[in-house]
Amino acid sequence: PLLATHFLKLFCAQYNKRYSGITEVEMEKLKAYSWPGNIRELANMVERAVILGGPRIRFVELNATQVADLIPSEPLTLREVEKMQILKVLKRTGGQVGGRDGAATLLGLKRTTLINRMKKLGIKLERSPSETV
Repeated sequence: PLLATHFLKLFCAQYNKRYSGITEVEMEKLKAYSWPGNIRELANMVERAVILGGPRIRFVELNATQVADLIPSEPLTLREVEKMQILKVLKRTGGQVGGRDGAATLLGLKRTTLINRMKKLGIKLERSPSETV
């Protein structure tokens, strides 16, 4: 985490970008990765995130790696992979679809787009009777 934060500050200054830091979700991705390329790979990944980043720092390479690690011996359809990823992010957000820390934001989608994809994929949220949609 200290090195990632150091590289974030370095590349933000170099490319004249502003980021307040790395979110907890993205930092967990960094911690979980094995880093076969060591510190150079970390620096390159942070630099790419700063250059390509939107409103928040995201490490999309780690998302692709995690999906690739989940693929069993027989290939999954894109629909199955999409459903797995949406379910994984919904679990991480505690079922929160919208908002700043919601699943839609983490997936880089509009809330309505995510809701439509969830309907197409047959994903339903478990809600208590007191909650409204």
